[in-house]
Amino acid sequence: MRFSIYQESRTGGRRINQDRMGYLYTRDSLLMLLADGMGGHARGEIAAQAALQTIAAIYQREAERGIAEPARFLREAVLAAHRDLHRLRVEEGLPEVPRTTVVVCLVQRGVATWAHVGDSRLYQIRNGRIVRRTLDHSRVHSLIAAGLLKPEDARNHPERNRIFNCLGAHVLPTVEVGGPFALRHGDALLLCSDGLWAPLADRDIAGAFVGQTVMRAVPELVDAALTKSAGEADNCTGLAMTWAAAESIDMLPPDAAPVSTLQVPVGAVTSSLRLPRAGEAVADTELTDAQIDDAVAEIQRAIQRSSKLVEGK
Repeated sequence: MRFSIYQESRTGGRRINQDRMGYLYTRDSLLMLLADGMGGHARGEIAAQAALQTIAAIYQREAERGIAEPARFLREAVLAAHRDLHRLRVEEGLPEVPRTTVVVCLVQRGVATWAHVGDSRLYQIRNGRIVRRTLDHSRVHSLIAAGLLKPEDARNHPERNRIFNCLGAHVLPTVEVGGPFALRHGDALLLCSDGLWAPLADRDIAGAFVGQTVMRAVPELVDAALTKSAGEADNCTGLAMTWAAAESIDMLPPDAAPVSTLQVPVGAVTSSLRLPRAGEAVADTELTDAQIDDAVAEIQRAIQRSSKLVEGK
């Protein structure tokens, strides 16, 4: 597999950053993850972090032999993360279960499958057009789907932040799965929190990927979203990947910095998850070596927890 990938997250106008993101890959598959902790509930940043750790841990365990059923894998991994949040509340003595949205995408053999809960989105962009995107599990989207609200009026609707599906709720979440969809050379997959997509029109999001790499498109979108949000800027996070067909690798621009998974040893998993220690605010800078070591240790503990969760489901 060959692809270019870039991620960026900023706190915006909030006190702390409750968004989390990351990606992992083997020789044969790529997993991208993004979670937006829900600020209206206790410790949303912990929910986002724990959800990504659980899903990443399950991927690390299963990816070595290949993901035989991507849709099943995504659904079960997301539900395991939901159960893990309920366990976390008990173990940590939290007043309530922390909650988060999540969007996850698995790319394997040039085919993408994704799953989401809540209003964190995935866009598939091709030749400057959005060809597919996830549909929000929100009150506003329900009104739009029913013809009771115009899309252009959604941004200022009083219930724009009302979500009816998330991880950590009292009821089991509905995990919506999209795909499988074959990727073409140059296709971009963008995972983002509502702090990025809400202030921007679809044409702005799609247009950012025309004629430039994800290394330029993602920061451009983050800058634009924060500028348009002004003093009301939410945490703003984007993770994007551009797919390179094997026969077209030489067509990528020099600054695309493509990743070739042929360099990954058989059975190994490469991870770029940006997961700080529990309770830490996420800065707009790269993690230190100590923080990376802590994140690796956290993932190893999550592997042990997720094994028990899957076996006991």
